[in-house]
Amino acid sequence: MAVIDIHAHIIVPEITRAAAPAEAWRPDVSWQGGRQFVAFGGKRIGSALREFVDIEQILVEQEQAGVDVVVLTPWSSLFHYDADLEAAIQLSRVQNEALARLVREHGPRVAGLGTVAMQDSEAAVAELKRCVNELGLLGVEIGTNVNGIYLGDDRFRPFWTAAEQVGAFVEIHPVSGIGGPTNREYYLWNAYANPAETALTAAHMILSGLLEAHPSLKICLFHGGGHLPYQIGRLDRAFKVRPEARQRIGAPPSSYLKQFYFDTVIHSAEALAYLVDLVGVDQVMLGSDYPFDMGYDRPVEVVEALDLPEADKARILGGNAARLLGF
Repeated sequence: MAVIDIHAHIIVPEITRAAAPAEAWRPDVSWQGGRQFVAFGGKRIGSALREFVDIEQILVEQEQAGVDVVVLTPWSSLFHYDADLEAAIQLSRVQNEALARLVREHGPRVAGLGTVAMQDSEAAVAELKRCVNELGLLGVEIGTNVNGIYLGDDRFRPFWTAAEQVGAFVEIHPVSGIGGPTNREYYLWNAYANPAETALTAAHMILSGLLEAHPSLKICLFHGGGHLPYQIGRLDRAFKVRPEARQRIGAPPSSYLKQFYFDTVIHSAEALAYLVDLVGVDQVMLGSDYPFDMGYDRPVEVVEALDLPEADKARILGGNAARLLGF
């Protein structure tokens, strides 16, 4: 059985500053004193601890971590939801074509998910279909909100309809939203706000009726679903006592929880065991959040340490992803 990492990121070479030195908006990736830095958007980011661009080195590091197949996704800072639409469409196409090239050149060790301009449903649908039907990508990765609008909003229904129709795998990655100025303190934007973002958008998707209307969607929530699994009972309580929470769904929110898939990036053995028990072993898949400091260097060991039958561990390590994604 192949071990499959479904949560890993890459900055494709075609989108870097090195590909077009005159275009200052592009991320400039460099190594200095044994440490990698990404200069982007007026910031110098040092949280990507391992190789972020070179696919050959990425595969070496994945192999050292015990991973056989890596599902690569774009860096969330390159979603460009706040950009001019035509520019955002072009930037998505550049990244998607680059990811498709990596899949062609390095399959079966590499699979890919693209990116789409979610600020416009028509554009997002068109590029989603191109990713799956023409480029050979498995689906797309999208942010938890699009310029402050969360994913259960009706404006995104054409995208979700298309995702269900083409069988796309959709991974939800946190982007800035919750927390405001407090996020600038104590690394809270990543340590706390990112999983809170995931929980908020997933709750919004449930209560908006999205999952009830589209039961065949394949959606993965990163970071173990954030805070959602721990607070699903609170959503059920709201459904019971508040008419606002049951406007668009016909069953308690927990009824829809198993329509999501979840990665293992939780950093708590007890929490991961609870997640598996809550949603079932078939809904959980191995993730590393490569190459970031808040990820796992050796993600397989986290699963191997669970008090589960070996067959269940095998499903989390790769069996579930193979079944879901057709490996």
